[in-house]
Formats: sequence, C-alpha cells, structure tokens
Amino acid sequence: MTHLTLKALLVQCVLLFWFFTLVNSIAGDYEILLRVKNAQLEDPDGKLNDWVPNNDHSPCNWTGITCDPELHAVVSVSLSGYGISGGFPSGFCRIRTLQNLSLDSNNINGTLSSAALSLCSHLRWMNLSNNLLVGGLPEFSPDFNELQLLDLSSNNFSGDIPESFGRLPALKVLTLSANLLSGRIPAFLGNLSELTRFELAINPFKPGPLPSEIGNLSKLENLFVPKANLIGNIPSSIGNLVSLKNLDLSDNFLSGEIPKSIGGLRSVEQIELFGNQLSGELPESLANLSILSNLDLSMNRVAGKLPEKIAAMGFSSLHLNDNFFEGEIPESLASNPNLEDLQLFNNSFSGNLPENLGRNSDLTNFDVSTNKFTGELPKYLCHRKKLSNFITFSNRFSGNLPSTLSECSSLSYVRIQNNELSGEVPANFWGLPLLTFLEMNDNRFEGSVSPSISGARELCMFWISGNNFSNELPDSICKLGELVTLDVSKNQFSGGIPTCITELKKLQKLRMQDNMFSGKIPSSVTSWTDLTELNLSRNQLTGDIPPELGNLPVLTYLDISGNSLTGQIPVELTRLKLNEFNVSVNKLYGKVPTGFNQVLFASSLLGNPDLCSPDLKALPPCTKPKPGTLYVVVVPSICVALLLASLLWYFRAKSQTFDGKPRGLYKVTTFQRIGFNEDEVFLSLTDENQIGSGGSGRVYKVKLKTGQTVAVKKLWERPQESDTDSIFRSEVETLGRIRHGNIVKLLFSCSREDSRILGYEYMKNGSLGDALHGEKSGCPLDWLKRFTIAIGAAHGLAYLHHDCKPAIVHRDVKSNNILLDEEFRARVADFGLAKTLHLDVEVAEEYFAMSRVAGSYGYIAPEYAYTLKVTEKSDVYSFGVVLLELITGRWPNDTSFGDSMDVVKWVTEATLSSPKEEEENGVGGCRDLGRIIDPMMSPCGCDYEEIEKVLNVALLCTSSFPNNRPSMRKVVELLVKAHKFSRPK
Repeated sequence: MTHLTLKALLVQCVLLFWFFTLVNSIAGDYEILLRVKNAQLEDPDGKLNDWVPNNDHSPCNWTGITCDPELHAVVSVSLSGYGISGGFPSGFCRIRTLQNLSLDSNNINGTLSSAALSLCSHLRWMNLSNNLLVGGLPEFSPDFNELQLLDLSSNNFSGDIPESFGRLPALKVLTLSANLLSGRIPAFLGNLSELTRFELAINPFKPGPLPSEIGNLSKLENLFVPKANLIGNIPSSIGNLVSLKNLDLSDNFLSGEIPKSIGGLRSVEQIELFGNQLSGELPESLANLSILSNLDLSMNRVAGKLPEKIAAMGFSSLHLNDNFFEGEIPESLASNPNLEDLQLFNNSFSGNLPENLGRNSDLTNFDVSTNKFTGELPKYLCHRKKLSNFITFSNRFSGNLPSTLSECSSLSYVRIQNNELSGEVPANFWGLPLLTFLEMNDNRFEGSVSPSISGARELCMFWISGNNFSNELPDSICKLGELVTLDVSKNQFSGGIPTCITELKKLQKLRMQDNMFSGKIPSSVTSWTDLTELNLSRNQLTGDIPPELGNLPVLTYLDISGNSLTGQIPVELTRLKLNEFNVSVNKLYGKVPTGFNQVLFASSLLGNPDLCSPDLKALPPCTKPKPGTLYVVVVPSICVALLLASLLWYFRAKSQTFDGKPRGLYKVTTFQRIGFNEDEVFLSLTDENQIGSGGSGRVYKVKLKTGQTVAVKKLWERPQESDTDSIFRSEVETLGRIRHGNIVKLLFSCSREDSRILGYEYMKNGSLGDALHGEKSGCPLDWLKRFTIAIGAAHGLAYLHHDCKPAIVHRDVKSNNILLDEEFRARVADFGLAKTLHLDVEVAEEYFAMSRVAGSYGYIAPEYAYTLKVTEKSDVYSFGVVLLELITGRWPNDTSFGDSMDVVKWVTEATLSSPKEEEENGVGGCRDLGRIIDPMMSPCGCDYEEIEKVLNVALLCTSSFPNNRPSMRKVVELLVKAHKFSRPK
C-alpha cells in the first residue's frame, strides 16, 4: 500500500469519526431536551408540543431551539414568555455546546442554587428575568469565565450580592434590578472591567453610597441604579465613565453637590438624577457634554442661576422643577432647535421668559408654574403646532393671552390660573378640539365665553372662576358631554342658567356662585346621577327650589343661599346625605322640614324671615295650638314621655349589668349628622336583625327612630380577640377623617370597657361578594354594573393611596369588603386592618414592616407572605384579584381551579390561547374570553373588547413583582380609557 493511499485512508477515518461524533452530539442533545421537558418543566399552554420524538433524532426544528448549521449542535434554548413553570431546569446545561439559555418571563420558581448552576459554566448568555425565583443569589464558580450576560432581574432574590459576582471576567451585562436584595452595593463589582450595562434598580438595599470603584468600569454604557437607597455624595470617579450613554441614579437619597467631574461623561446622552437631595449650583462642566439630550435634576435642592452655557445646550428634555433656582432664563434657551420638553416649575425664577421660546423647536410640554415670572407670555410657544401641555399658573404674567394659541390645535392641557392676565380670550381658543383640562381662574380676563366652546368635545375640567367674564353662558356649553367639573364662579355672568346644562351626564361639580344669574333653577336633573356638588349661591335666582334635587343619588354639597328663591323647603331634600347645606338669605317660607330642624342647620336657614321652626331658637316659632287643645295634647304627651323615660331607665339599668356586674357608660362619637340614642341601637342588636358576620364581629341592620337605616357592627367581645381594640381604633381613626363617595361612611362609634360598636351607612345591596357568589344574590350582575363597581372601588382606593395625608393602605381589599348601595355603586369598607404609610427618609430601606401577615386568603400579594412589608402595591394586587372575580364570577380560590391554582394563575393560563383557538371560539381579535367570563352574564350583554381591556388591567395589577404593578391612580386612568375604548363617539 502506497504512502498516499495510507494518508487518504487516515483522512477518511478522521472524517468518519467526526461525522459519527456530530451524529452522537445532536442525538445526545435531543435526548437531553426531551428529558428536561418531561422531568423538569411544566408546559400548561402546550408551547413545546413539537418537542416529540422524531426519526432524525434532531431537535433543531423544535420551538425555541437554535442549532449551529456547521456543528449540527444545539447552541441556544430560548423559551421567553412561554408560560412554563417548575424549578430551574439545570438539565439544559448538560448540552455542552449550549451558549444561550433564555427562560425569562415565565413562572420558574424555587431557589437558584450553586449546585444547580454548576453544569452551566460554559454558557455565554443566561437570562432568568421576570420569574418567581426566591432566596439568596447563587455563588458562581471560577469556571464561569465565558459568561457575558447575566440577567436575574424581576425576581424575588434577597440578601447580599455574593463576592463571586465580582469574578466574572467576560461579563458585559449584569442586571439585578427589581428584586429584594437587602445588603449594600459592594465595591468588588468595580472589578467587572468588561461591563457595558449595569442595572441594580429597585432593590431595598441597606442605605449606603455608590462605590467609587464604579469609576473603574470604563466601558460602561448604561448605569441604572434608581430606587436603591443610595446615600452620600455622587463619587467624583463617575467622570471616568467616558463610554457612558445613560446615567440614572434617580429616586435615591444622594446629597451634596453634583461633582464637576460629571463633565467627563463625553458620551452621555441622558442624565437622570431626580428625586434626591442634591444641593449647590449647577457645575458649568455640564456644558462640555455636547450630545447630552435629556437632563432631569428635578426634586432636589439645587440652587443658583441657570448658566448661559448650559441653557444653550441642545436638550430635547430639560427638567429642573422642584428646586431652588432663581434669576432670569437666558435667551439662549430659545435658540435650541431640539427643545421639546421644558419643566421649570416650583422654583424662584423671575423676569420675562425668552421672547422666541418655541419658535425654533417642536415644543410639546411647557411648565413654568409656581415661579416669579413677569411680563407677557411668549407668542411663539405653539409656533410648530406641537404644544400639548401649557402650564404657567402661580406667576405674575400679565397682558393678553397670545392670539397664536387660538390656532394651537394640539393643545390638550391648560393651567394658567393665578396670574394677572387680562383682556378677551380669543374666540377660537375656547373650542380647541383636543382640550381636556382648562383652568384659567383668578386672572383679569373679560368678555364672553364664545359659542365655539362646543368644539372642545373632550373637555373634562373647566375652571374660569375669579375673572371678569360677563354676558350669558352660551347653550353650546351643553355639548361638552365629557365635562366633570364646571366652575364659572366669581364672574359677572348674567341671564338664565342654560336649561340644557342638566344634559351633562358626567357632571360631578357645578359651581356658579357669585354671579348675576337670574331665572329659575333647572328642574329636569335626572341625568345628574354623578353630581356631588351644586353651588348656585349669591346670584339673582327666583322661583321655587326644585324638589327633584332631592333625587340626586350622590349629592353631598348644596348651596343655593343669597338668591331670591321663594316657596317652602322641599321635604324631598331631606333624602340627601349632605355634608354642606345652605339656603339662607332667600325668601323662603313655611315650616322647616323635620330633617333640617336641627341646631347644626340653623345658620343655613337664616335670612328667610318667613321660615319657622318649633325647635330652633334662631327662627320664629310656627303657629301655636289653640288654648282649648292644650290639655288634650300636652297632658297625654307628658304621660307618654314619663312612660318612655321609665322604660328607658329600666333598659339602661338592665344593660348596665352583665352576669351581675355593672357596666360602664358608652363613649359616643358621631362623625356625620345623625340623630340616635346608643340605647336604641344597643337594643336592636338582636338575632333577627343580624345581616352578616365576619372575622371582626357581627353586623346588624338597625332602623333608627328618625327613620334612617344604619348598619351596625358589634366587634367580638371574646377575651382572646386581642385585636378588637386595634381594629376599632383603625376604623375610627381612618374612616373618621376621610370623606369620599366610594368609601363607606362611618356615622358613629360607641365604646366602653367590654363592648365596641360602629355605625355605618346602610348598603341595601350588601357586599360584592354576596352579589357575585351569594345564594340570595338575586339577578346576576350584568357587565355594565360590574364595570361601574370596578371604577367606583378603584376611585376609593386611589383616594386612600394618593389623596390622604398620610396615605392609607387598606390591607384587606376583597369582594366582601366592597359594599353596594341601591344603585350598585361601590363603597370600600372594613378598615380594621388599615394602616397609614409614614415614609421616613432616614429609614428608607423599607416601607412598613408588619409583625404578621394580614389580609384574606386568595387576595394577598405573593411577596407579602414572606416579606411582611406593606406598600400600596399590596392593595393593587388585591384589587386586581377583585377585577378577575368580577370577570370570572369565581372566588379567588375556587375549587374548580384544582390544587395549587388560584384565579390569577388560572386566568393567566386560560387566556394564553393561540390565535387559532381564539378564532374558533368566535371572540374576534380578543383572547379566548369565553373560557373565563362568568356564564351568569348574558353573552349579548358582554362587551368583549371592554372586558379584555379590564382583563389587561387586572393582569397588570396582579404582576408577581410589586414594582411592575401600576398605582391605583393609574388603574383608574386605565379603566376609564377601557370604558371609552369600546364606546367611541
């Protein structure tokens, strides 16, 4: 055999060996993937249904699998967002050629141990973000020398960052954001010299500084560390990050001056430092950052002037609001061709604004409110027809409103109140088509409201009080069907109130006081179902008070004083639950209705010479009985009174003892105008009056002698109920100080040593839980009622979270704690577990830690059970469960879901159907809603598009990670948009 023949034979053997190696490799990968699927993964949505045996023993065509075309080996497993669950599938790492493992946005749970990771040292890319992993971060062995991307964000990892994280030599991307890490940010992370993206945001780290070693990361392009409890100064080494494009250290507790070295960030495009405690003046070195586009230094303590060189930079967005800046704005700011977003509010800037502001750029958002600016408003603000938000309130601007604004068709949000603006408002300005919010009060405007206002069909808020507007209010204002608040008070309007104004169905507040309106009060008010405030005082109105006002379901504020109204006070007004009532200084006559015949209302009745009252000393007495009837009426009355007094004494004496022991008197506190006696309440707490029972006590329906029906909760008296006092105090302290149409009213409380009683407004339709699931629920709730309930409850919770000072967290949001009045309007109730949030900067590492888990099974946010930390996002999760309950008609832990399954998981899995399945189920472009919608709702009455929108909101609210959940204020906004989505004009 020749030498060449032997050589050729050897080559053939090598090739054959290589071929069989490849075949064995791909076959081995095939076997590994099948084993992992069958043994380590749950695939409830069937996304991996094509992972089945085949004749080629090759997985290269399977979903989520990528093979190298030359090596014929698996190099990537990418199953992002497939809904898979189970523990970390370490078996994937047995594929030695695997480089990329992406399992993000799934339901991978349990811990991530170092042992499980030991097989994965050959990976270059590992993404486990947005899962349900818990426990400490794992240690990485020295073998992980090729790992370039590690993303463990949006999980529930806790504790410290291990030192081994600083020994990953090839690492370019490290993302640990949105976890529960509680140690300090370690200096050894500065050893990751190849790092380009570094994210540690939204973690409850122990308060500490940003390590100066961060300056060693010269290749870093993105440093993202907001909401990480950073304190101290920004290290001067930050200027060494010459490759940095995005710097975000917002929402921390950084202090001191902005370092001059920041001028070394020659590649930076965005700097976000808002929400800290930075002080001093702006370093002029900022002007060296030639490509800086977005600068946000808002909500700090920065002072001094805005330097000319910095004002001349090419910002597209400049936020300096909520600081201590002063002086004038340099003219150079107006020459910037890129400026779109300018926010300078809440400072002490003064002087005139640059005349050409807006002339050279697409200015969209302009807010200079609460400063000391003077002079006229720049006339070019909407020169490019892009201006959307125009906010200048609380300054000293003077002169006319620029006529160019009347052509600003992009304008949607205008707040220019509390200035010295004057003259007539351009006619076309009133009717701008996108206008939703217009606040012009407390200026010196004059002239008329133009009929062109009918063009502003999206207008919700209309405030023009405190000006010199005159003439009649045009009927065209009745075309504003979205109007919620209409305030034209303190002007010089005359003529009649447009009768068509009662057609504004969404109106909640109507303020027309201090004008010269004449004629009668409109009586066709049935459309005002949402009206809570009506103020027509100090005008020239005549005629009777319309009795129909007494039918308005949520009216709580009525002031029609200072007019020339005649007739009697309609008895129908006593149906209203009024916090403010005033009919004084009119020409009313006759007897005051019983409901207003109280000292509390005396001042509200004065100035009507012909009004009379048998009880109020401030008013003349009504006609006395004739002498001949005195004995017939008075003597029997005295006898009845004596008999009642005797009985009352007997029952009081009887109620003072229990098992032969004397009891103390009740301490009574009233929170609303209500007439009652504690004894009549106590004697009504009988078995036949009981309407409910819960964890804190029994609830009774009590009809008072005044005719009013109330709900009374008697807290448990058992000694072992050690929480009775805290529940009682929480209810009183919370409900006693808040007023909102979607929160149940606490009317009174009675307490003594051994008994606690709380009285609430009675809700005729019980709880939402009863309406959805109760045996006596009657007719099932249609979708419109359910949606209305959702909106109402959301408004109530948003009020607690955002409008109460301090904020209140309910901690037990559930369908049984949402009560329904006779119109099925929602009231959030049961505040026995509620807590106020006192956010102390000095203890920034946590919100509010509780000693035990509180809430109701099925509604408790997943992180609450093991962190015991209370935030408003806990309520958001619970509300999301309520939304799912409204859609599905099922309890959160309905037995039909099966073991280890709740409504959140069930709905999530049920709605992840394929487009083919959706089409087969006939729900258009929506998810497979037929599987989850409550069958008790009529299919004809189901608005599938609207339900899907609400479902999306529910799934946002029930996100496994708290920071991904919206605020309740945002929830309200999303629900309102969902309603509009399916009801176009």
